[in-house]
Amino acid sequence: MLVTGGAGFIGANFVHATVRERPDVEVVVLDKLTYAGDRATLHDVASRITFVEGDIADTALVRKLVGDLGPGGAVVHFAAESHNDNSLHDPWPFVHTNLIGTYSLLEAVRAHGVRYHHVSTDEVYGDLPLSEPADDPAREKFTPDTPYNPSSPYSATKAGSDLLVRAWARSFGIEATISNCSNNYGPWQHVEKFIPRQITNILDGVRPKVYGAGTNVRDWIHVDDHNRAVWAVLGRGRTGETYLIGADGEANNLRVVRALLEIAGQDADAYDLVADRPGHDLRYAIDASLLRDELGWRPLHSDLESGLKATFDWYRDNEAWWRPRKAATEAKYAQLGR
Repeated sequence: MLVTGGAGFIGANFVHATVRERPDVEVVVLDKLTYAGDRATLHDVASRITFVEGDIADTALVRKLVGDLGPGGAVVHFAAESHNDNSLHDPWPFVHTNLIGTYSLLEAVRAHGVRYHHVSTDEVYGDLPLSEPADDPAREKFTPDTPYNPSSPYSATKAGSDLLVRAWARSFGIEATISNCSNNYGPWQHVEKFIPRQITNILDGVRPKVYGAGTNVRDWIHVDDHNRAVWAVLGRGRTGETYLIGADGEANNLRVVRALLEIAGQDADAYDLVADRPGHDLRYAIDASLLRDELGWRPLHSDLESGLKATFDWYRDNEAWWRPRKAATEAKYAQLGR
């Protein structure tokens, strides 16, 4: 199995789980080791995988790696530029990696007849209204039939990569599936992301910063549940199908920050509101019924507060991993006034 982006947040957790739970799978990781990728995340499994430093847009390298997989091989494509703020500042890396890189992989898969799974995001669908009652069972959610309506260069390039996969499956018959997942949290997530940034600020004695009024809603899922769903799709998913992955974890940003402050034993109101970012989506919510009904997947981390507590504890206990990234991240946010 070739895992792209396997030194990043979700990919590294996928590699750890695969090595731990599926020792018969030979794992090759391809990662460019940009600022968001860190080989240290794979230290504990380094002797049990093959690591290749390289760019998914390097067509010669990708074609060789995919060709080396042989019969029964598979590609799981996690590699992506994924931070909305960064895409607003400089869209080109998102075009290069998310579009050209995906094209490179698809052509290699087509040449060698290898199984391909494409990991994407719910942000391709745009956003949903906040006005519906939070306890309304008929509240609107994203489904595989929701029209694409991306809001940022990040989500636009991910939407484009999804459409490339669909076209290659239809036009060339590659054996491909797509999953669009809601916001992940858990170990090894870069400190520029919302939950790790809040946790590490709290650990540093700095008041958390929340965009706008803090009412933007995300559908949170623990990274381990996401990766279990990816394996379910790999094993039993229908070729050409799109599966949405979500754990019914809707919560607005204020609820998350207040929960983290309470976990730390601090006043739940000890946060600051800062200027909102351009094009900030209001609400995401996933209808994962196809994944649940067809493939039998269920989340194991169904209580958000418990998951946040475990994640807080991980960052508290692994300062040596995140500390080298913290100062540069906060300097960048300071330039943006956030």
